[in-house]
Amino acid sequence: MDTTEKSSPSKPNNNDNEEQEEEEDEEYEEIDEEEEEELNQQIPQSTESKLRNQRFKVQTLSRRLSSELVPIRVHDVIINGNTKTKDWIIEAELDGIEKATTMQELMQACQIAIAKLQGLEIFDSCKVKLEAGPIELPDTANVIIDVVETENKLSGAFGVYTKPSTNTWTSEGTVKYKNVFGYGDLWDASLAYGGNQATEVSLGVYAPRVKGFLTPLLARIFMSSQDWQDFSSYKEKLMGMSLDLISTKHQDLVYTLGWRTLTDPSQMASRSTRRQLGHGLLSSLKYTFKFDRRDSPFRPTKGYAFVSTTRLGGLTPDNRSLRFLRQ
Repeated sequence: MDTTEKSSPSKPNNNDNEEQEEEEDEEYEEIDEEEEEELNQQIPQSTESKLRNQRFKVQTLSRRLSSELVPIRVHDVIINGNTKTKDWIIEAELDGIEKATTMQELMQACQIAIAKLQGLEIFDSCKVKLEAGPIELPDTANVIIDVVETENKLSGAFGVYTKPSTNTWTSEGTVKYKNVFGYGDLWDASLAYGGNQATEVSLGVYAPRVKGFLTPLLARIFMSSQDWQDFSSYKEKLMGMSLDLISTKHQDLVYTLGWRTLTDPSQMASRSTRRQLGHGLLSSLKYTFKFDRRDSPFRPTKGYAFVSTTRLGGLTPDNRSLRFLRQ
């Protein structure tokens, strides 16, 4: 009798099952790590860790600034806080900021800009902040200017000054009104009275930036009276206006147009003075050149200073106008 043997079914591969289990375990481990990272990011940092990070960034930046030139480009300049002052008045004082190509130049330009803005006398405070530019534009920064316009636009000053060498004194009072039209303009009224019978009343306006002018605008209307009888036996009255044509750090050019009256109450004036008695038109240019290399304008210990003034009168075709040249 023939007997046939039945083949037994093959057993599944245990190695394949083990590999699948290992892959699943690795996936679970990766998911767990991602969840832990998300949880760590959600946990807020303590104040100490934030300060530690900021301190580390500042120290790193300071070391880099002291050791090398850090390239940077200004992407945008943002001005905040100017409710009345025109934007272009402030932007005119920030000219050096946009030209900076390194962080060192930018910081220096910001300091100069702050000094210029404070010199306008229309802001209580001026601050500059630097923020990183857009992510797609590396090595860029946004400059944010925060200004606070002065609340008290009216100010005044009064003083009494003496000159012991000539035994004379002068009292002066000034009232200023700031930023009337939002152009950084300063309007002032002043009164000066001297013990030598000299009196002057004037009204003036100063505008740091005027379109079409390269220099600040300074105009003044005045009326003065001076008693020169102790020196030349005549009295002088002058009424007119003056306009600063050029005003820079080292040079000034002023045009004056006025109506002058000379009187001789004592009848003791010289012949040259008597020829000028009565009314006369004054039209003159005054040029001043100056520079100061002293370490202090009040109590200098070293350095030198120089001032030269030249005045030319008689710039009208009228024969009665005063013609002179003074140096």
